[in-house]
Amino acid sequence: MGRILALDFGEKRTGIAVTDELRLIASGLTTVPTKEIITFLKQYLETEKVDVFVVGEPKQMNNTPSESEQYIKPFLLELSKHFPDMSVDRQDERFTSKMAFQTMLDSGLKKKKRKDKGLVDEISATLILQAYLNRI
Repeated sequence: MGRILALDFGEKRTGIAVTDELRLIASGLTTVPTKEIITFLKQYLETEKVDVFVVGEPKQMNNTPSESEQYIKPFLLELSKHFPDMSVDRQDERFTSKMAFQTMLDSGLKKKKRKDKGLVDEISATLILQAYLNRI
C-alpha cells in the first residue's frame, strides 16, 4: 500500500504532507515553490510509493468555491497530465491556515518562526491530510 500525499496549493508556495506507509499518521513533509511542484513530485515518486494525491479544496462559508479555486483548477490539469495513473481526491481546507497558525502558537514557537509562511503551508497540508484520513 502506498502513501497518501496532500498538497496545500498556493500561488507562491505549496505545502506538502504525507502519510506513513500504513496510512495512519499525517506528517508535514516540506514546502516547495509552486512553480517547482511538478518537478518535486516526480523526484519524490522516484523513491516513494504514493497511491493518492489529496489537494485542498478552498470553499466559502456557503460551500461555494473560493476565489483561489481558479488557480487550483489549472494545477489539477497539470497533475493529471504528468501523473495520469494517480488518483486525485479533494479535501475541504476551510480554516486550515488559521488552525495551522493556532497550532504554532499552542506549540510555543517563537514569533520569528511563526512568521515562516512556508511552515504555515506545511502544517496546513498536514491538517488537510489528517481531515482526509478521518473521512476515509
